[in-house]
Amino acid sequence: MSALRVGFRCDAGPRRGVGHLVRCLALAEEFLARGADVTVFGTVERLEWATAELAARGIPLLPGPDSAAELVEAARRHHLDVLVLDSYELDPAGAGALRAAGVYTLAIIDGDSRGQVADLYLDQNFGAALPRLGPGAELPGLRSGAALPGLGSGAELPGLRSGAELPGRLLAGSGYALLRDTVISARPPVAPPAAAVSRPRVLAFFGGTDAVGAAPVLTRVLAATGHPMDLTVIVGRPEIEAEVDDVTPGRGQTIRPVPPTTSLPALITEADLVVSAAGTSTWELCCLGAPSALVCVVDNQRESYTRVVRHGLAAGLGELPELTAAGVAGRAARATAARTLHGLLSSPQRRATLAARAWSTVDGQGRARVVDAVFDAVRAATVPG
Repeated sequence: MSALRVGFRCDAGPRRGVGHLVRCLALAEEFLARGADVTVFGTVERLEWATAELAARGIPLLPGPDSAAELVEAARRHHLDVLVLDSYELDPAGAGALRAAGVYTLAIIDGDSRGQVADLYLDQNFGAALPRLGPGAELPGLRSGAALPGLGSGAELPGLRSGAELPGRLLAGSGYALLRDTVISARPPVAPPAAAVSRPRVLAFFGGTDAVGAAPVLTRVLAATGHPMDLTVIVGRPEIEAEVDDVTPGRGQTIRPVPPTTSLPALITEADLVVSAAGTSTWELCCLGAPSALVCVVDNQRESYTRVVRHGLAAGLGELPELTAAGVAGRAARATAARTLHGLLSSPQRRATLAARAWSTVDGQGRARVVDAVFDAVRAATVPG
């Protein structure tokens, strides 16, 4: 079998964020390690570090086709065997058109397939194979804080099934989390133990660009805890940095804003507590065994955020619109979040409990399982008869 030719269609930018590109990059690394040729189609706006990441791996970045016809034409022009679609904005008809043209199509989704007709679907969110949550509902089959069954045991992963409402196969759950080489190599051999420190090191980051401006809000909430800390805040844009600089630290507190960095996994493993958005970085935090407190910053994170917090993989700080609200409601939400953070900062055991549950849930092998599924399907399609 000649080298598999794999394309990725995704975009990234200051307002779009980088989550789609980061998880595609993780999957691309696995394909490259298996000898495939990889090309990314899309727009990467004003993110030099992201384009540098692609260039460092020898991955070409080409303009992104948008319509179904353009996707098929690009796949044919570049002789693609596989095209991975990771976007909330592309025409949903594109997946079906590619499939009809004989291009194996993988759609990366977050709960909603958007009507895409693909060969394979990937939803890497925790509990994605389970029924959707209703208000106050308990998840069937998993006790609070339990690790997903099957990881490292040879048992079948939950969610490895044909989607009941999808035309293709569905790979669902955090057992398929897509993590980059730098994250996998930084994963500790065991969950970090409890460590008592008088001035915890705290890391706060909210995606590669902080598209919704969460960093200044959470910096103020952290300062309001009154607990001593050395706080490092990743600032994705100059205007975000300016707002963080305006926050006055309390007694025994330092606040250090830094730009996006390729050393993020090292910063995560060095931190005593991480505060982040409940997006794709959640699985990086879990894999690294980081004690974390999450904020739901956009609507499509809500269900995953609820599951992760309910099962004790991270502490929950609420939703960003609640934390930014004016009046009594906003003050109450910020006070509640500050109390949660103070409890974590002052309790090594609470942090260690979160870290252990998170570490046991994401083992870093998710992308290998996804690529196995793609290779198996493509090989089966090329076997005569």
